[in-house]
Amino acid sequence: MARCVVGDGDFELDGRPVRLLSGALHYFRVHEGLWAHRLGMLRAMGLNCVETYVPWNRHEPEPGRVRDVGALGRFLDAAHAAGLYAIVRPGPYICAEWENGGLPSWLTGGLGRRVRTRDGVFLRAVDRWFGVVAREVVGRQVDGGGPVVLLQVENEYGSYGSDKVYLRHLVERWEALGVTVPLVTSDGPEEHMLSAGSVPGLTATVNFGAGAREAFEVLRRYRPGGPLMCMEFWCGWFTHWGGRAAAREAAEAARELREVLECGASVNLYMAHGGTNFGGWSGANRSGDDHRGGLRPTVTSYDYDAPVDEYGRPTAKFWAFREVLAAFRDEGAAGPLPAPPPAPPALGAPVAAVPGRWAPLGEVVEAVGGAEVEAGVPPTFEELGVERGVVRYRFEVPGPRGAYPLRVVGLRDVAVALVDGVRRAVVPVGEGDAALIGEVAGPAAVELWVESLGRVNYGPRLGESKGVTGGLLHERQYVHGVRARALRLEALEEPGALERVPWRPWGEPGGAGARTGASAGNPGLYRAVVRVVGAGDATLELPGWVRGFVWVNGFCLGRYWAEGPQRTLYVPGPVVREGENELLVLEFESAGGPLRLSRPDPRAESSRAPSR
Repeated sequence: MARCVVGDGDFELDGRPVRLLSGALHYFRVHEGLWAHRLGMLRAMGLNCVETYVPWNRHEPEPGRVRDVGALGRFLDAAHAAGLYAIVRPGPYICAEWENGGLPSWLTGGLGRRVRTRDGVFLRAVDRWFGVVAREVVGRQVDGGGPVVLLQVENEYGSYGSDKVYLRHLVERWEALGVTVPLVTSDGPEEHMLSAGSVPGLTATVNFGAGAREAFEVLRRYRPGGPLMCMEFWCGWFTHWGGRAAAREAAEAARELREVLECGASVNLYMAHGGTNFGGWSGANRSGDDHRGGLRPTVTSYDYDAPVDEYGRPTAKFWAFREVLAAFRDEGAAGPLPAPPPAPPALGAPVAAVPGRWAPLGEVVEAVGGAEVEAGVPPTFEELGVERGVVRYRFEVPGPRGAYPLRVVGLRDVAVALVDGVRRAVVPVGEGDAALIGEVAGPAAVELWVESLGRVNYGPRLGESKGVTGGLLHERQYVHGVRARALRLEALEEPGALERVPWRPWGEPGGAGARTGASAGNPGLYRAVVRVVGAGDATLELPGWVRGFVWVNGFCLGRYWAEGPQRTLYVPGPVVREGENELLVLEFESAGGPLRLSRPDPRAESSRAPSR
């Protein structure tokens, strides 16, 4: 069996220097039925390795309730079958523009700033989680005949903290669990990050998108010997709702990649294929250089302007990178690079889906939501046990009293307010410490519907609570006494949940797409059945719909939002059936017209090699 070690200047496999040409491809952002295709695309680009994070919160939704961690093992087996080495980055914190940076909200909600430190409660939870991950990784290390050649300890810790006791504990835990491949760290190429985030005796790697020589010079001041590696070569970037779609010119990115390789370094393209934030798992950032400003949620697409796009197609960047990588392959590599594998099947013909049934949002919450909680002050999402979803807060403004400004204090997301059943405001996304609803006289009944737009995944506000974290303020007086009821996204996927929904017809008296006055524009849950001829990858459009989530045959595609810039959702072919298909739309503001499933837009410049 091969053995991977850290040499004086290279990684070595059985004594032979090896340059890792890796690409990030997260198994949890790609439908399992498409793993083989995407891994084949990495091979065709000229890579010999794949890298993946492991999202703790996705796999342990409640303390001790672990689900489908075996997906990691199956992905590593698929990588091995594709002829690729593998790098595993299990955190516990992963960033990744993922909800809460991968940390479970049931843990961060109680610990706050004690996470990612030597705190005993945090470390006991981490130790249990690592034991679960180890069962998928240890037996698949390269010295056991598997693909795993490196395992990363924490992630960009120097951008967050400086607890060396914590980092050393993680190293010792992995070693005790049987990890024998090299353990590495990754940080930005800045002195304060490397000094805080690196661990004596471990290979340190750096993350950047340009300036390889300068970055490696800084790294060498901390690690005079050993391999050079860029663990994240940022060849694109992510996109926020309400922002501008990220893009990076292919030729410029290829020049920077060539510089990395000319330095003799290994590299991991971040991302090689970004995939999709299915299930509403997108994270969020805080604006400003100090990452303490307004909330900036990440869109559902994680295309990342990567060389392999969200639909699995080669882009201009793919061909530019392939040309660069071909010149730096292992000396033992024989023959030309393989051609990209055939594209997965696409939808045979476009179809329109008109909802046939619907239920008002309030009735959906009553039917499948959690138990109503009464409290003096608004409970947070964490206190209600909600990772992703919506919470309805109900208040009574006492009276009689005159009209005074009504404000929401400490709002962490986006909210819709109703006063005596009449919609009064949509509280804007932002810090929201004094978000104005309007002038309200008492007595009055107030409903505040708050949807989580994703927890912060990077910076000093990691792990902050969601929902209404302050309260409702009338003039200068807090309105005490609240009833809160939550609807978790997962609740709609539980067996028997949809049978409990009080469905009613969604008529169309004026022809396809027309709506009855009862349901036009209302927030609620909508169901459509559509017949497909020629199942395959598709694009979903939701004209006129404002903000919510979509499921196709029980598979959650993620969030849509008229805010843009993302206008369509990717539908992976394996979730589409030949014949009848069920579409569910959970709309939080205003329903629109017929949904449209169509073939992915053709990209001739992306799907073929450049002419010579």
